Amino acid sequence: MKVISYNLRKHRAAGELGELAERHGVDVLCLQEADTTDIPAELGGLRLADATSRNRLGLAVYYRESSFRLHSVRALSLKKSLHDRVLKPAEERMLGVRLHDIDAGREIIVASFHAAPLTALNSLRRHQIRTALAELQDLGPGLPALMVGDYNYPVFKERLGQQVRDQGYELTLSDARTYTRYRFFRGHYDFATSSGFDIAHIRTLPQGLSDHLPIVVTATVTTPARATSPEG
Repeated sequence: MKVISYNLRKHRAAGELGELAERHGVDVLCLQEADTTDIPAELGGLRLADATSRNRLGLAVYYRESSFRLHSVRALSLKKSLHDRVLKPAEERMLGVRLHDIDAGREIIVASFHAAPLTALNSLRRHQIRTALAELQDLGPGLPALMVGDYNYPVFKERLGQQVRDQGYELTLSDARTYTRYRFFRGHYDFATSSGFDIAHIRTLPQGLSDHLPIVVTATVTTPARATSPEG
């Protein structure tokens, strides 16, 4: 399975999405900082699963309809930073989607995530990440789960990695930095946390119109399939 995560920088890179999806043959596309009033129901062979509605700049998840059936979705508000309280850029910071893999006859969870900006403390972002990962399991207890997005966590990742491992997840970085706008803040901002997946690699793609570079995650499910129907 291939998943692309892309922070569009206030929707500026939206015009690149169709070509990205087609060129890399992705199964799921996870967006951050999207103008969710200006995104199509379909693009690059993918269908919109859902998008947040209470954000000035929101989250969206697309999936390949020939490979998956949509089971359910969940948007989540997380503990707010001062930036969120004053400017209100993002009410919902996690959008989780439960999908039924048609060929494999199993269900998985994929989520788009956008942590509070660098003006917030790392402790707040860790709280947001911890809460988001816990909520994903409510979408389907024990199901393989993959959360990708803009974690806004360029330094001290060892502590974050330990936290997500304590929750039964693994943190995986891409092969090159994903943020280039400010000299002193360049680094890995966009990465993945997963449970029940083997992450073969995460590749940073060439930069487009956003200050974030898109990443493509190649992953396979390792958790044994459960005997559940697409409706259950």
